Amino acid sequence: MAFFAMAAMPPPCKLKLKPTTSHAAKDLSWRKSELAGTGVAVPLVVPLQRLSSLIVQPLASRVCELTGKKYNNARKISYSHIRTRKKQQPNLQYKRLWWEAGQRFVRLRICTQALKTIDKKGLDAMAKEAGINLRKHR
Repeated sequence: MAFFAMAAMPPPCKLKLKPTTSHAAKDLSWRKSELAGTGVAVPLVVPLQRLSSLIVQPLASRVCELTGKKYNNARKISYSHIRTRKKQQPNLQYKRLWWEAGQRFVRLRICTQALKTIDKKGLDAMAKEAGINLRKHR
């Protein structure tokens, strides 16, 4: 039984590996191809600077929560009259607004036009028109 276990082991690796540097750590595909079938595993080392870029975070859409205002498709026309497409984004701000009914602050991402309308109508009326439940906001 011991003889069978010895025969099943892969042959010893005769490859000389290069020392791992930050440049070589970026692409480990050359090591994987050289060590294929030898039974030697190469640990994947990711520097901390690149780790944050690997984590995918959902992007917040650029839409006002109260008015529903979003980007406008437009064209930029150069001096030579070449037309290129561009987006005109709304002026969105994260604002902490005092909510009278809930007796607490509510953080919303709203456009500056909505700020003026809140001064005129009130936060409760604007949230009711937009169909937003302010209790769920932090």
